[in-house]
Amino acid sequence: MRFLRAVCVPCLAMLAGFAVVSAQTWTPVTQAVSFTPGTALLLTDGRVLVQVPNTSDWWTLTPDLTGSYINGTWTQVASLPPDYGPQYFASAVLADGRVVVMGGEYNFGKGIFTTLGAIYTPTTNKWKPLSAPSGWARVGDSQSVVLPNGTMMIADCCTTDAALFNAKTLAWTTTGTGKADNNTEEGWTLLPNGKVLTLDVNNTNQPTTEVYDPVSGSWSSAGNTPVPIFDRLSHEIGPAVLRPDGTVLATGGNGHNAIYDSINGTWSSAPDFPLNAQKQQLDIADGPAALLPDGNVLCMTSPGFFMPGVEFFEWDGSNFNATVNIPNANVDISYYGTMLVLPTGQILLTDGSPDVEVYTSPGAANPAWAPTITKFTSPLTHGKKYAISGTQFNGMSQGAAYGDDAQSATNYPLVRITNNATGHVFYARTFKHSSMGVATGSAIIKTNFQVATGTEIGASQLEVVANGIASSPVNVTIK
Repeated sequence: MRFLRAVCVPCLAMLAGFAVVSAQTWTPVTQAVSFTPGTALLLTDGRVLVQVPNTSDWWTLTPDLTGSYINGTWTQVASLPPDYGPQYFASAVLADGRVVVMGGEYNFGKGIFTTLGAIYTPTTNKWKPLSAPSGWARVGDSQSVVLPNGTMMIADCCTTDAALFNAKTLAWTTTGTGKADNNTEEGWTLLPNGKVLTLDVNNTNQPTTEVYDPVSGSWSSAGNTPVPIFDRLSHEIGPAVLRPDGTVLATGGNGHNAIYDSINGTWSSAPDFPLNAQKQQLDIADGPAALLPDGNVLCMTSPGFFMPGVEFFEWDGSNFNATVNIPNANVDISYYGTMLVLPTGQILLTDGSPDVEVYTSPGAANPAWAPTITKFTSPLTHGKKYAISGTQFNGMSQGAAYGDDAQSATNYPLVRITNNATGHVFYARTFKHSSMGVATGSAIIKTNFQVATGTEIGASQLEVVANGIASSPVNVTIK
């Protein structure tokens, strides 16, 4: 459970005794923002869809002709049904390209753990009301995940209940037997084996964890973390992000952190977050993290329990390395932030203020992590739909994480077309992905795409992009 954003007393947040990674940068988006951006999602046509918290309003950020999101354009799009204006809700981009939002801890600023929901069709720019699972009294700030078969799963925020969404019928079926504790404040991480990892924050006697098996529809033990990593008073915990090596960085709401080896199914300790200059313990008692193309995890921390003064770190698999800060650092708290992995490999950060920042890291991806195109068609014609296939179209991870309050996964393929003569960049809408898994290895993944009518004609290069990592380009001609 969290609070609405309020003005905070400035707090110095400079880290003493840790080297800052100076090559990284934060850059504000160029076009002035006239609203307060919250949760951001990546549409399969390359646009970023952003909600204005506690309103029905949504905007899109469209990259410019060079592919830059920093220099992109904001456009207001369709609003949610008039009775639905959530904050802290479940969200997902489906395999067919539609967007689902469900629940909300707040609705138009009122804390009611709403059961309202909606589904958005980008091609028609329309939202349709979506009912909660039958019998649920609350959805609230629930967690969600899209399983490898493309089925979205959500939790009841405050019980052990979970449900699966049928995208064709818009109906829900129950799942998730055997859950050891209720879902409150827990987050879900999709693993390479198709299972879902969660850390129990409501079992205060033992630092237990669980995995959900989509085949059996049940939860089972995944062992204990070496130490509890949730705040015992509030039960808050940080995001858990899968890295390309198969480890999950599970960040804590009390300063402690842990590592889950998804290959061996074992837990080990990670270093604590450091103290800030005021000797306060940094943590992520709710807040974002995101996987960078080089495999590092960008983390947004703040001191104590919901105290202002954020600091950012990159986890490299062994250490938390301090990196550059944002202009709102002194007044922000970790829970203000949400992150989204852009197709450029940059990280978009919103913090509930008009200052939208983009993080750029010079780290390069391992070529083995990139998508590979094995079958495609050329020439391509405006408006027509085509199939494309290859390996690792879903990336190595969901990308960004927050927990029970926001989900911005990007483990699905985008198609990017660059005109050879002009260098201009265009995205073709993708849909009907054959997998929504992660780290799918040598498995052949298929998707479909449609060439936008504004795509420049002539010789071009086509790439498949997943979580900011692009395949080697193939030559195509646009007719």
